[in-house]
Amino acid sequence: MAKKDKEKDEASRAINKFRVSDAVMMLIITLLCVTCVAPFFHLLSKSISSNAMVMAKKVYFLPKEITFAAYQSIFEDGTYVYSFVYSVIVTVIFTLLGMLACTCAAYPLSKKRLKGKYFFTFILMLPMYFGAGLIPTYLVLRSYHLLDTMWVLILPLIYSPYNMLIMKTYFLSSIPDTLEEAAFLDGATNFQILTKVVLPLSKPIIATLSLFYAVGRWNSYADNMYYIRTDKLKMVQYKLYQMVSAAQESASTTLNEAQSGVTSTPEVLQAAAVMFVTIPIICIYPFLQKYFVKGVMVGAVKG
Repeated sequence: MAKKDKEKDEASRAINKFRVSDAVMMLIITLLCVTCVAPFFHLLSKSISSNAMVMAKKVYFLPKEITFAAYQSIFEDGTYVYSFVYSVIVTVIFTLLGMLACTCAAYPLSKKRLKGKYFFTFILMLPMYFGAGLIPTYLVLRSYHLLDTMWVLILPLIYSPYNMLIMKTYFLSSIPDTLEEAAFLDGATNFQILTKVVLPLSKPIIATLSLFYAVGRWNSYADNMYYIRTDKLKMVQYKLYQMVSAAQESASTTLNEAQSGVTSTPEVLQAAAVMFVTIPIICIYPFLQKYFVKGVMVGAVKG
């Protein structure tokens, strides 16, 4: 009985501590969440509403006269679906190579036994503050014959100083030195310690940085614009950019009238294309959310 009374007293004190400031903070957080979610539902409603309702500005958060003509146009057009699959392949390769480069840089720099540690840290962090610019970058990529190839979308950006710094901080703050010392006593090499001790304990930061890499590559289209000329090598985000630009100059838009014959207004087709491009990231995030939150919080504790 005494234990139950104590729990009731603690619960009542917790309720009494709820102040006006807490209500204000909850209201602000709710408003911020609404501002993030509302545009998504607005686009979703427009993408499955009829052209007449959208043109009449009658679609807000609920669809009117539901139709999937815009999605039909997207799926019947082979070029857009091809760009989507191609973008997935590029993003997966980019994320894997990016995490490999990030881990190979962060792990040695997190060890005190590395000779020249501060020099290598300075060299690897320098690109975070200084860049050569577009024209020198273009000339370098051309000299390596990377222009108009898939690898020009992958290799130049796989190393990220910011992501390396986050992973290095995580290793310093979350992996005890005693674990590695015990592994050394058992005869393990540096590579075995990294693969069998450090990485299995680093799932939160691996998931976090993988999401950073994947989202960054998936949403980027500027390098497509500068370095790619072949239509089959353009990612789906750049296709979406081209669609939006073309739609601003015409009253109606079709992806491929000869194949699909489905005509949609620019707003409806753009909304459907945005949803088509955004849904993969939305589907992936819930599976990484637990690791994502933990990795961001732990990696930011100390540096």
